Amino acid sequence: MLAIAESAVLVGLAAHPVRVEVSATRGIPSFEIVGLAEATVRESRVRVKSALAGLGIDINEHRITINLAPADLKKRGSAFDIAIALGTLVALGRLPQEAIDGVLLLGELSLNGRLQALRGVVAHLLGAKSQATKRVVVPLANATEAGLVDGIDVELAGSLEELVESLQGTKVLERPSRAEPEHAAPFVDDLADVRGQDCARRALEVAAAGSHDLLMWGPPGAGKTMLARRLPGILPAMTREEALEVTAIHGIAGLTKTIVGRRPFRAPHHTASDAALVGGGELVRPGEISLAHNGVLFLDELAEFRRSALEALRQPLEDGFVSLARARGYSDYPARPLVIAATNPCPCGRYGDGTAACTCGPRVMLYRSRLSGPLLDRIDVHTSLPKVDVLDLQSERAGESSAAVRERVIRAREIQRARRARGEVRVSTNARLTQKEIARVCALDAHGLSTLANAVRKHDLSARAYSKVLRVARTIADLAGATSIDAAHVAEALSYRMPFVAVQAEAQQPQAAAP
Repeated sequence: MLAIAESAVLVGLAAHPVRVEVSATRGIPSFEIVGLAEATVRESRVRVKSALAGLGIDINEHRITINLAPADLKKRGSAFDIAIALGTLVALGRLPQEAIDGVLLLGELSLNGRLQALRGVVAHLLGAKSQATKRVVVPLANATEAGLVDGIDVELAGSLEELVESLQGTKVLERPSRAEPEHAAPFVDDLADVRGQDCARRALEVAAAGSHDLLMWGPPGAGKTMLARRLPGILPAMTREEALEVTAIHGIAGLTKTIVGRRPFRAPHHTASDAALVGGGELVRPGEISLAHNGVLFLDELAEFRRSALEALRQPLEDGFVSLARARGYSDYPARPLVIAATNPCPCGRYGDGTAACTCGPRVMLYRSRLSGPLLDRIDVHTSLPKVDVLDLQSERAGESSAAVRERVIRAREIQRARRARGEVRVSTNARLTQKEIARVCALDAHGLSTLANAVRKHDLSARAYSKVLRVARTIADLAGATSIDAAHVAEALSYRMPFVAVQAEAQQPQAAAP
């Protein structure tokens, strides 16, 4: 007899339906799985046989053949266990085919028939919802994640025995309760702890308000890391949709089995490989830039990262997603973090601080050349941090708190969301404005146009830099509660390009002097 059960496999964040066909005949005992199944899937036969034996069902007299269709899609993971087990029961005549028709079966079996927690349940359920699946069975251990996705009937099974009883009509399975992201306790790190660095604090606020990527230059001990680690404390809480995306990504990576309620903050070490930053590996997993989606990716000691890893970030910074191509297909992951980078001006860190002589010599330009122009051009806001004055360190006056800054950031974000609600733009933050949307909401008066045009000619800014200045100026105007962008907003936005322009000019000087 031939039985058919429905399951799915994740490729990136996309759930692809898999039809589990089970044939059971009398003959030489065997249990074969075909359909491009990797080792974890092939090992399912051991778990299924043991779980079925726990129900008093011996399959040693049958020849069991499992086909996972489509055959050209690689199957990996342990989510097929209960689909294979129930398909086998139908093929043996222990259950009617109608009992599992239209039911998406996801779950890993233990040897005693208990259902184990599964990776990527949120991504599976989002995929099932998009494919108009009405009923899904997942392990009871994934109840919290399962309650995040609305509009789909999810049943929770603790064991194969419970699941069989429910399909026979003798037991009703639990349903998950609606889950809401828990807003975590306020961050302990507060901006009030930062002494001095008013310009850098302002740049951090602008970056948070418009979700603009930020690069901080400065000597060791100037407060770059301290500021970056306080950025999450001035960001608004995630919406339910954002929390759902983050939970789906972290669930696939095996980093959580609960709801991610706080914006992620990822700070990879500078020795991180290309695959660690953007994703990849033999079993393709999301990289740091995707794990930081809707949160913060902090790249400390930026110039110490390997050049190839940094260059690999260029496309995600521009497009907001990572597409990992492999021989058997593509895995796509969203990648929209707020990137905060910090770097010293030279290997010794003393270049330009005005208090100590730099000992690096020609190595200064070599050090800075590790950061390519195209990469720096993609970062919206650049700010230079001077060495902190001792009077600021000794001052008892605390800086403005994160809570106060956060209120302004939230108000600016609300202005941006209101534009989206009115249909003026399709994005919720200024950093994501398209060229058409820039023309619509970033119009300048004559003075502002003249200021920007002069800066472009004088400093040879690229077309990308021109657009980024307009986006940042729009954010500065939103922070001020202004409906239009004036010359002062443009001038401040331009000031966040000048550190980059100065570095580019210095990098070109040795070349001009060469014979």
